[in-house]
Amino acid sequence: MDKKVTIEELKNKVKEFCENRDWDQFHNPKELAIGISTEANELLQIFRFKSEDDMKKLMSSDKRVEVEEELADVLYFVLRFAQMNEIDLSSAVVNKIEKNNKKYPVEKVKGCNKKYNEYK
Repeated sequence: MDKKVTIEELKNKVKEFCENRDWDQFHNPKELAIGISTEANELLQIFRFKSEDDMKKLMSSDKRVEVEEELADVLYFVLRFAQMNEIDLSSAVVNKIEKNNKKYPVEKVKGCNKKYNEYK
């Protein structure tokens, strides 16, 4: 389905869902940012104290549904934040990748997971 649905269509689905419930009044930037963080932490909680092997098993078990739901919750809040604040996510991602290309040149960082100010 990822190949068939656009970001705009997802934003509109989230918008319709929220407007049908009269939730615009609760969705200011601060509350939506809190929602993104809260849901991301719920996703993180699933993996807390898990070994690499535990995580592989988890992702191929019934627990995967919980991971998918938490990831969807994160995306829901990202889409809602963008929709409510007229942010073009596609442009934002492309612009950020271009910026990161300068901060993380392939010839310097390939195979390295250090932050841009930690590598030489």
